[in-house]
Formats: sequence, structure tokens, C-alpha cells
Amino acid sequence: MRITGTSQALSLPPFTPAITVLIALNTAVFLIMEVTGVSSPETVREIITWFGLRPSAVISHGWVWQIVTYSVLHGGFTHWFFNMLALWIFGAQIDAIRGPRYVLELFFAGVVGGAFFTIGLSYAHVFNPNIPTVGASAGVYAVLMAFGIFFAENEIILIPLPLQVKAKYFVAFLILFSAISSMQESNGVAHIAHLGGLLFGYAFVKFVPARGLSFELSEGFFVTRNFFQRLKRRRASKRFQIYMSKQQDPKDYIDKPGDVNPPEDITKKNGGDPSGWVN
Repeated sequence: MRITGTSQALSLPPFTPAITVLIALNTAVFLIMEVTGVSSPETVREIITWFGLRPSAVISHGWVWQIVTYSVLHGGFTHWFFNMLALWIFGAQIDAIRGPRYVLELFFAGVVGGAFFTIGLSYAHVFNPNIPTVGASAGVYAVLMAFGIFFAENEIILIPLPLQVKAKYFVAFLILFSAISSMQESNGVAHIAHLGGLLFGYAFVKFVPARGLSFELSEGFFVTRNFFQRLKRRRASKRFQIYMSKQQDPKDYIDKPGDVNPPEDITKKNGGDPSGWVN
């Protein structure tokens, strides 16, 4: 799906259900980390150690939860604010046309993709696998990619600048700007690794149906379940037919209307009469 030929202002979109959930979750964790950091900085470091993405911990110790949990931790106010701002502005548009389930799956597909990309780069000796990675950047990049695909030809009005630019060029500029800016930071390589979210976001948009991956999986589950139930009924029916074929003549226990006569009624005078015993 690609929406074309319209203009929209980059101003205040609505807080749609999925975006509200994601921003509330990230904001709650950010506030907890900030408050905790004032009284106990050591606790914050422990939280990042356990829940930030450390490739060595994931591979060597099996801390697989870090593949997701790193996305709700942020390195400061600016890191949190701009991730949430981009998620709100661009994610709300996708939520409006595809629904909350699709947006949540898209976001976490980017998060997981960014984690895999980070782990792969670390074990390719690009950077130290013991350095933790935090932030929702990978999920946000997946949302940006989807926005650039769905609204490619939309012209965005940049407020307060009197400029109009197509969404696909605007998103490409944001991605390039983020990548270049991250290279200037001491931990910039980790942020570049989040660009793996772009690849997974692109794959998600191209290959996952509009109703979302979970819907398709549930549909497949019920189709498979119904198939085996029908197969089970057929097998039971066949066994019953084989069993009945080994019994007495069906005419002895089935009367003319098709009702079944109990075995003790077979010898009765009216056992096979339509007006006789009815099951």
C-alpha cells in the first residue's frame, strides 16, 4: 500500500493505541532509571548490565531477554526524547492505516533485527561484544522505513520552516543524519548497528500481510488444527464402518425409517415396523 499525492504538516498527530503503549512503556522506564540514578547510580549500571544488549551475555550466558529489553533503556533525556518524538510522529500515521497490532509487531521486528545486527557486528570484530547497547532506535528506524514506503509520495511540511519535501526523501535524510551523528559519539558504532532495524522493517513491510504476523500465525494454527480434526473424524468413521461390517446384517437392527432397533427388540413382532419402537 502506498499513499500518494497529498500534503501533511509535521505537527501534532494523535496518540493512537499502539503508540500510546510504546511511549508510556519507554517513558515509565526512563523515569524510573532517572530517579534511581539520583540515589543509586550503581543500581542503574546493574540494570543496564542485566537488561541492556551485551552480545557476549546473549551468546555466552543465554541472556536472550536482552534482545528485547534493551529497547526500553535510554542513555539520557535527548536519546529518549527524540526516539519517542519520531515514534509518535511517524508511528501514529502507520497505526491509523494498519492498526495497533501491525505497529507493535513492526516496532519489535526492528528491535529484534537491530539486536541481531548488533550481535553479528560484535562477533565480526567490528566492536567489543561486552559493551552494552541501549535505546529504541532500531524499532524507530523500522517505523521510519515503513513510513517512507507507505507514504512515499506524501509531501511533508516542515514546521516552522517553509519547506515541503516528499516523505521518502525526508525519511532518507533522517536516517543518514542519524547515522552520521552517531559516528561522532564514543558509542556510535552501537547506534549504527541499530540500522539493522531498517532491514527488518523493510522485510516486515514487504513480506508480512497487512493484518499482521500474529493474525496470520493464528489463522494458520486454526487451519492446521481443523485439518487434523477432520482427519481424525475420517479415521474414526472408517474404523466404525469396518466394525459394523463385521456385525450382523444391518437389516436386523435398522428399520425402514432408518431408526435403530435395540438388539432385544429384533425378535419382536413389530421390531421392523415403522410404527414400532423409535430411537
